[in-house]
Amino acid sequence: MSKKEIIFGFHAVKAILEESPHRVVQLCVQEGRDNKRIRSILHLAAHQHIAVQVLSRSQFDQWTNGEQHQGVLIEARSLARKIENDLLSVIANLTRPALLLVVDQIQDPHNLGACLRSANATNVDAVILTRDRSVNVTPVVRKVAAGATETTPIITVTNLANTLRQLKKLGIWIYGLDSSAHQSLYTADLTAAIALVLGGEGQGLRRLTKALCDNLLVIPMQGTVESLNVSVATGVCLFEVLRQRAVPCPSKGHFREMS
Repeated sequence: MSKKEIIFGFHAVKAILEESPHRVVQLCVQEGRDNKRIRSILHLAAHQHIAVQVLSRSQFDQWTNGEQHQGVLIEARSLARKIENDLLSVIANLTRPALLLVVDQIQDPHNLGACLRSANATNVDAVILTRDRSVNVTPVVRKVAAGATETTPIITVTNLANTLRQLKKLGIWIYGLDSSAHQSLYTADLTAAIALVLGGEGQGLRRLTKALCDNLLVIPMQGTVESLNVSVATGVCLFEVLRQRAVPCPSKGHFREMS
């Protein structure tokens, strides 16, 4: 029997209805809610022939543990978790230099959701998560990600060090973000096939993860604060990649030289 999960928030629910309507077990809207967003959800549901249940505010709060739900939720069949082999498949099918995001041991669901949203906005090919000491893709993560979890591949790995070694063998450069780095993010060539690695809240990159990076980069800070929130830093890094790749750099190769 397949597991089920609760998905709430307008963008997350809309993404399920558009991308994976077959996963919907039931769709619920809050009693008395009538606005443009709710009507668009009801229109999508009708188009997909999905019945709608009406719940009270208190019932919604019970289903969502009091989180902001925007008056709409779905009970959906869970997807099988993607693993290392799925990552190899994603990379093998690319027709351009890879852009991977590795988030190591992020524990705040709001941070992870924001990272996934930025990853989707910058067309990241896959997001790699660590299985241990990391938040899972929870309903809160899905809501904050605003639908990104339905279209951006999310790969969970058990041994990040081995995964990074494997990526290097495939010709992908590993760039870690670290406050002690000497090279600025803005002076690095990010047009090659790369994986950006960001550490969790507080501790940053782990020692072995840092050692496996081909290069460490830092976001230059101009004010009095010493660092950025990990989700903000992720957005800064990914949009710098997007900026650089908008202008072709014919003098530089797109893939690392294989050893």
